[in-house]
Amino acid sequence: MIWDETNERLSRDEMDDLQSKKLVEMVERAYHNVDFYRKKMHALGITPEDIHGIEDLDKLPFTSKQDLRDNYPYGLFAVPQNEIVRLHASSGTTGHPIVVGYTRKDLSNWAELVARCLYSYGIGKDDFVQVAYGYGLFTGGIGMHYGVEKVGATVIPISGGNTKKQIQIMKDFGSTVLACTPSYALHLADTMKEMGVKPEDLKLRVGVFGAEPWSEAMRLEIEKRLNIKAMDIYGLSEMTGPGVSFDCDIHNGLHVNEDHFLPEVIDKDSLETLDYGMEGELVFTSIQKEGIPLIRYRTGDLTVLHDEVCECGRSLVRMEKCIGRTDDMIIIRGVNIFPTQVESALLEMGLTEPHYLLFVDSVDNLNHLEVWVEVDESLFSDQIKKLQTMTELIKKNIEDSLGISIKLKLVEPNTIERSQGKAKRVIHRNKD
Repeated sequence: MIWDETNERLSRDEMDDLQSKKLVEMVERAYHNVDFYRKKMHALGITPEDIHGIEDLDKLPFTSKQDLRDNYPYGLFAVPQNEIVRLHASSGTTGHPIVVGYTRKDLSNWAELVARCLYSYGIGKDDFVQVAYGYGLFTGGIGMHYGVEKVGATVIPISGGNTKKQIQIMKDFGSTVLACTPSYALHLADTMKEMGVKPEDLKLRVGVFGAEPWSEAMRLEIEKRLNIKAMDIYGLSEMTGPGVSFDCDIHNGLHVNEDHFLPEVIDKDSLETLDYGMEGELVFTSIQKEGIPLIRYRTGDLTVLHDEVCECGRSLVRMEKCIGRTDDMIIIRGVNIFPTQVESALLEMGLTEPHYLLFVDSVDNLNHLEVWVEVDESLFSDQIKKLQTMTELIKKNIEDSLGISIKLKLVEPNTIERSQGKAKRVIHRNKD
């Protein structure tokens, strides 16, 4: 199902022309309205007259998360304050939060983009969408909310948390769609089991999951536990929020809404732009954002871009499911490890619960990894020999997947704290 038949099916030449036109216009606005970009461009010896289209993109400066923090709160805004009608911000757990502003046109575009995503998932006017993303300064809840209204479905704005009430609302209101983080979806599934609520007792048929990296194995696990179709949605506050890219029924990468967001993948060390099919750090340029247009924003997410037309009929560039973030990566004796790799190894075996933690310990200047995994309570009352055999089997599977040796600890159910938002997977135990 395609919401915008024109922009989701543009030929590559047509998309290049549209992106070039929008890029030139955006660079002109940013240069004249944002001191930060004017100084950045002067430092590189360029002006807007040097940018003629997307072929000149690599002449432009990068923008980092630190740049947004350094210009807190409004230093990167490109319109007068009286044109900003909404503010959102990151949690700001370290240093200043990242603040983004929206004009009325920005909000209209945002709702349109989320509607484009939801329609791809088969969501329409007959659906009841339970939005269990957090509302407030976080973009997830409100961004999803207005997209649901735009597509014509009924929104249930319950926000995150209060898990048992979430399940009661699903039953009473007849929710057909659940929107939340994938880790919270699994927590809901666990709680349903505790409450004696079966998937067939609900009307859920689709899940819209994002806001944290998750593996294909977790997607299949959620589908099995909740008896739904699990769809991926990607976004980041710096661009707009949810709606930057989206899944389709082919599950062969997320379609980037590249008439609004110009994607690149770069080598995170050399900063050189990489070709399609090569893995690197994802970079976006927001070519239609008015409030806070960002040039070559380094997301920190690692992925691969593909430009072949999808079997679903869309010609939009596709990004592979992010394997993780550069700041989520841990290095164990020279090997780069992402939590999603451990997640896939565990879920593919089907012997444990989908709840795990990675503990990193530094000993003699070398990092060591210990993995905690929840298993069914009955295992602990069984024979010690069986427990040892399972531990060895799971440990070997993870080690084969990662290419390193690890410690493994099997723990009882509910030992690992559940997240109602983004799951925390890595703990550095002896880090200063």
